[in-house]
Amino acid sequence: MSKRTRRIAAVPPARASGARRARTLILPLVFTLALFAFGLLPSARRYPEVLGSYWGVGAALLAWNAALFVRVLRGGRTLGLEVALRRQHYFQACVQLSIFGYWGWYWRQVYESADMIAVQLVFAYAFDALLSWSRRDTYTLGFGPFPIIFSINLFLWFKPEWFYLQFVLVALGFAAKELIRWEKAGRRVHIFNPSSFPLAVFSVVLILTGTTHLTWGQEISFTQAYPPHIYLWIFLVSLPGQFFFGITLMTMSAVVTAYAWILLYAAVTGTGYFFESIIPISSVLGMYLLFTDPATAPRSDLGRIMFGVLYGLSVVAIFGLLQGEGIPSFYDKLLLVPILNLMIQGLDQLAGSRALKRFDPAALAARLSPPQRNLAYMSVWAVVFAITQLLTGNDQQLARHNLLGPILLSQGDTQAAIAEFREAARIGADRSWSHANLGVALMRVGQFQDAIAPLERAIELQPDGKTQHTLAVALARVGQQSAAVDHFEEAIRLQPEWVEAWADLAWLRATSPDASVRDPAEAIRLASRATELSGGGNPAMLDTLAAAYASAGRFEEAIRTAETAEALCAAGITPELGAAIQTRLNLYRAGQPPI
Repeated sequence: MSKRTRRIAAVPPARASGARRARTLILPLVFTLALFAFGLLPSARRYPEVLGSYWGVGAALLAWNAALFVRVLRGGRTLGLEVALRRQHYFQACVQLSIFGYWGWYWRQVYESADMIAVQLVFAYAFDALLSWSRRDTYTLGFGPFPIIFSINLFLWFKPEWFYLQFVLVALGFAAKELIRWEKAGRRVHIFNPSSFPLAVFSVVLILTGTTHLTWGQEISFTQAYPPHIYLWIFLVSLPGQFFFGITLMTMSAVVTAYAWILLYAAVTGTGYFFESIIPISSVLGMYLLFTDPATAPRSDLGRIMFGVLYGLSVVAIFGLLQGEGIPSFYDKLLLVPILNLMIQGLDQLAGSRALKRFDPAALAARLSPPQRNLAYMSVWAVVFAITQLLTGNDQQLARHNLLGPILLSQGDTQAAIAEFREAARIGADRSWSHANLGVALMRVGQFQDAIAPLERAIELQPDGKTQHTLAVALARVGQQSAAVDHFEEAIRLQPEWVEAWADLAWLRATSPDASVRDPAEAIRLASRATELSGGGNPAMLDTLAAAYASAGRFEEAIRTAETAEALCAAGITPELGAAIQTRLNLYRAGQPPI
């Protein structure tokens, strides 16, 4: 038995009383009572759903504890306890805690949620102990739940109204660790990484049900880019784990693979794949901390390289797939890890095959001890990391400002948001999107005149279809309607099936007070095309078509079209549009054009 493992054994069954045989059940009972105690905190009492989840989960654990106590008494079992303080657990927990601390300084929601992370730890210890003693006579107590809980919370939290699902998420991870096992190197061990497995399962469910909004997942992925030099911070704090546990090859292979794809994509398309030339910070965290658990990774060095390459490829492939389907892309690093876990023994066998064995770094550096090889790998990784930082430092700053700006806007801090976008436009003076983002932000706060200059600069750098349309809207709002027509038409030329561009230009042609811009016949043509592209049942497009008819004096057609649009609004969930259509419909019935 190792120095870090100590067995606390109950009295032998022949002499022990029933109560003494089950005395170790005091441990999960203490954790369960601690869970109830969290319900006394003001943060829990702010949300009835959170408090209810604490009481409900606590009651379930108490019932389980009682049932197990009765089972032990009747079965004559003696429950034992081992204490195993494994270095990989507390090292990884310290790394994750340092990331929470640094990230939370810039996104205070992390600090405010500290008690909700702590209560998951308490629950995890109680659940893990009860599950273990339900299946066997000995439970191993250590730091294992810490990295599991921290890892889960680095990627996915449920919002307070749905917090009970966080307990289900945690329970699934520990249940999979206990129940889904295989033979590996002569030992019966768990197959799946106990944090990545529940994250993958829940991610699939959230995607299929369209319920991402129940979580802070999107906000987590954005805000992790807030701390300055966060890439460097993660690299530095992960170095001890890379040295002691040999995970450098996995992280380095994953990062290099993803970055190679970024460079190839940029060379072919001239645009960035993720965010310009950087890997999103949440994906980087996955490459450092999510899939690199030594217990669920290949044992051979070459196997670990292949494992990292596959993870890097999966991240870029899934990111592209999710983006194409309009699904939040932060799921990219969560979905495929369990499948990779199933492949680890096959990868080790492949790495040990006659064809590939000679390429294993361990064979090439056979004279080096494992710690020396780890240092060699870390040295290579440090050089690679330094090169990527030199190449992407500017883009990291841009990412931080452009991710922080929208959050500040959503919080109502307009001036701070605009300042972030202006700084991004300054840093990324040669990037079209940095100026376009500033223009859009200014428009969102009603500063249409100020938005024109950055939007024009964005078009100078890259004549995107979307930016042309945005500039046209800004120009129309400040009275420069003739110029707006030109940009609407250019947007349509660049993207011929963009419904909104057709409809906005039609509205301008139908309602403009400028006689040189107003063209009822052209408005009807444009609105008809917008209606056709939208499938014929979009009330906003029909409203535009009705306005076009009315501007041409075709009031009967305007009335019929507006009535159809109004009926569609009544059947749907657009009461504000319905009210506006009703106002215009009254004008058409009075023989007046739209205003």
